[in-house]
Amino acid sequence: MATGAVARDVVCALRHKIAKIEGRLAERLEDAEEPAVKGMALVPAGRSRALLLGVERLDAALGGGLPAEGLLEIHAAAVRDAGAAVGFALALCRLLPEPDASAPLLWIGTSEIFREAGRPYAPGLAARFGLAPASLLIAEAEKLADVLWIAEEAAGLDAFRAILLEVRGSSPRLDLTATRRLHSRALIAGHPLFLLRAAGEAEPTAAPVRLLVAPAPAGSRITLAGPLAGSIGPPAFHVAISKSRTAIPATFTLEWNDNAFQERRKRPAKDIGAMVPSSAGRPAAEAAPREVVAFQEPQSDTAAGLQPARTQHAARRRAGYAR
Repeated sequence: MATGAVARDVVCALRHKIAKIEGRLAERLEDAEEPAVKGMALVPAGRSRALLLGVERLDAALGGGLPAEGLLEIHAAAVRDAGAAVGFALALCRLLPEPDASAPLLWIGTSEIFREAGRPYAPGLAARFGLAPASLLIAEAEKLADVLWIAEEAAGLDAFRAILLEVRGSSPRLDLTATRRLHSRALIAGHPLFLLRAAGEAEPTAAPVRLLVAPAPAGSRITLAGPLAGSIGPPAFHVAISKSRTAIPATFTLEWNDNAFQERRKRPAKDIGAMVPSSAGRPAAEAAPREVVAFQEPQSDTAAGLQPARTQHAARRRAGYAR
């Protein structure tokens, strides 16, 4: 019995080290036949939740939605797309399966980011995303090292509904080791930590899912009479699955309307009308064909100053050629 217990402990320790090397945590190594492994879990077995976006095709592509706990990376290819990445993350915060909706939301960034992009507009957050301004906390620091320290300390607290960590570009401080600490602490606390990275190359992180987000052209407002020409409809996003352990790469176009995502699909080819209207007076395509004459026959002879008919130019005829 003692030998078996020791061997089991050694196996559990080895599996834990392998999980750390591969970027997985011990709570994912759950085995009903080995209670010792479950005892090593950092989080209870049934605590993991899923964040459903409400778009059937996207939720299916993600293998049942996004993880609602731990680190989730949202990457914008350029700084000008940072607003779309932030808006998409705020929409995810609205969809979180959190029983306590009054829990505060923590937004962390450097002072340079807030000077460049501006501070969050509280009435807009309430109207567009249903987030109470009183529940929003903003933490800023001059240096990225201080921002990461704030994020790491806050990630381990279970008082927050979600944490938004906004960074610009790439930095050696935000490496695989640093993101693994953020991921593990957010998992233990039971809330998501959205890493909003604008510009820079996609680098290895401990986030199990990375989404590439870019702004999409807004459609027209829908009224009772149909689309309102010249109007600006709800915000839209291009969302691409860049990294996932359970999903394949795919791209979707989503609209955020009435606190819910809706997928925008291309219209079938048969529904697309003519791009250029027909010229005025042109007969319809289905009209019966008529004889087309390019030139009229001359009505007078050469005395009237006109060329003679081709039948009079016998010199142009060749031997063996007949009309």
